[in-house]
Amino acid sequence: MTLDSAIPLIVSVVLALAAAASGAIFKPGSWYKALAKPPWRPPDWLFGPVWMILYGMMAVAAWMVYEAAGFAGAGTALGIYFVHLLLNAGWSAVFFGMKSPGWGLVEVVGLWASIVATIVAFLPISTTAALLLLPYLVWVSFAAVLNHRIWQLNPGGKPAGQSTDSKQAA
Repeated sequence: MTLDSAIPLIVSVVLALAAAASGAIFKPGSWYKALAKPPWRPPDWLFGPVWMILYGMMAVAAWMVYEAAGFAGAGTALGIYFVHLLLNAGWSAVFFGMKSPGWGLVEVVGLWASIVATIVAFLPISTTAALLLLPYLVWVSFAAVLNHRIWQLNPGGKPAGQSTDSKQAA
């Protein structure tokens, strides 16, 4: 690997890690632990390793697209990818930071659509890069279903059994 190839890879990894940082800033915490969750939800320890693998795959996919076509040939595809990274970072801020499963659901649907758009944009440039994003699409599809179920089980974003009307709180 040449320096001309390594630098874009490093930039791609840094951008993916910047999106991942949102999850480190906006952590689940006690609010999330108190929420009712479906029994089919994966264990907490699984989320970190899965996301690190997916962020690595995203970074490599973006780098492959850049290597194949540069900004001149892949500017639109890489722009779509960048917007997708912003939506990716936004989910933790909305769901955990704002403590809002409802808005988190809206956000994750936008994220899902942006992943599809990124795959479609990457496909004509690098089939391998597009395929690297498929596990990510599957995981976010699952996350959207989980988000939806958590939203259903916890009206108003409050843990099940807690009142959403502050006047009723004693």
